[in-house]
Amino acid sequence: MKPSHISTLASVGRQRGFTLMELMIVVAIVGILASIAYPSYQSHVLKTRRVVAAGCMLELAQWMERNYTTCLAYNTTGATCTTPMTSALLPALGCRAELGASYTFSFVAAPAANAYQMQAVPGGPQAGDTTCGTLTLDQRGTKDAAPTTAAQDAACWR
Repeated sequence: MKPSHISTLASVGRQRGFTLMELMIVVAIVGILASIAYPSYQSHVLKTRRVVAAGCMLELAQWMERNYTTCLAYNTTGATCTTPMTSALLPALGCRAELGASYTFSFVAAPAANAYQMQAVPGGPQAGDTTCGTLTLDQRGTKDAAPTTAAQDAACWR
């Protein structure tokens, strides 16, 4: 045998790959990154749904204003303006369908002829949104979020 064949035969017996220790270090690093990233992702998803719900509330308020220009009252609707306004008569907007599992849109109380107050109550996966909670909007455009303070309300509607 030639000496060059000996070195080739010796290298055939070696195996290449990762050791168990190297693999465990990679798993630990991935675990640490995931433990940091997942809560941040969840927070982002909650905030995104909240912003979409706020936009949907503004769209519902625009519908209420269009209804008011037709009937000269918030508490009636329909072609002859004789149907009493209820939460069930709010339009089936795309945003309401999209957020159906996360928010319930309704009136806080039955609308009066010259006033209304709508709310978006979090539920399902959005129930964990304890920062802003229930969003409310009235005919004056007053935006509120319970249980926040007045200073925090603006952040909940952005």
